[in-house]
Amino acid sequence: MFDAHPRFPELPNAPGVGYKPQHFQNIMEDAGSVEWFEVHAENYMGAGGRPHAQMRMLSEKFPISVHGVGLSIGGEGPLDPEHLGRLKHLCEWLQPTVFSEHLAWSSHENAFLNDLLPLPYTKDTLTRVADHIDQLQNTIGRQMMLENPSSYLAFEESTWSEPDFLREVANRSGCGLLLDVNNVFVSATNLGYDPRDYIAAYPLDKVGEIHLGGHDEDEDEHGATLLIDSHGKPVVDPVWALLDHTLALSGPRAILIEWDNDVPDWAELESEAARAANALSQVPA
Repeated sequence: MFDAHPRFPELPNAPGVGYKPQHFQNIMEDAGSVEWFEVHAENYMGAGGRPHAQMRMLSEKFPISVHGVGLSIGGEGPLDPEHLGRLKHLCEWLQPTVFSEHLAWSSHENAFLNDLLPLPYTKDTLTRVADHIDQLQNTIGRQMMLENPSSYLAFEESTWSEPDFLREVANRSGCGLLLDVNNVFVSATNLGYDPRDYIAAYPLDKVGEIHLGGHDEDEDEHGATLLIDSHGKPVVDPVWALLDHTLALSGPRAILIEWDNDVPDWAELESEAARAANALSQVPA
């Protein structure tokens, strides 16, 4: 298990947004309610150029969270050593405040997929995920946070609930957790359970960051509502309400607004962050 002591600095209990280069000038002039930024690791593994220059300037003014989307931490095969090496190099030059990844798999042998695919919650999966996290944390020399997925199906062979599975992964590996509230809402709608029950069972004491994002609404082949975690729309009111419920139980946390598709102008993105700041202002310290 990775020794997480001494712990790395934490993000402020304040709103952050996913950084997009088209917003760079707006951010430098006036970031408004936004106090930190997230970037996807895979976008900054190149040789440098303008993206690296902008990121260095941004990191001089704001805490940075690096979020991985391609490690395939739940995959059956070993972690890709070249990918691990690039992550280590990125963390060494950028020195982000935190690093996070998904509870998912996205590769098989030499094939890399565009989706973050779900896992059965079994003893074997638990051992594999904990071992991969341990390898990752020791490679990059820092604690990571693991994000709960958005789900569109459930595995019959699962013997753990998702909150209990994530708690045990954190206990075994020493990692922290990233709670995506929109993912909880999407999964609860798709699989037919109460999202508040999920939050009540979740190990909130291990959460260092909360994510919010938009989703699309569709129908399955039986005409039932099917939500898709798309990150391409504003956060909907029921997800804001679920955030309020979560914060009442967890206390203040760093909150990220994710918007990766059909990205709006800075004013609209900052207004979402301002709404998160208002939610935080209602929570006792």
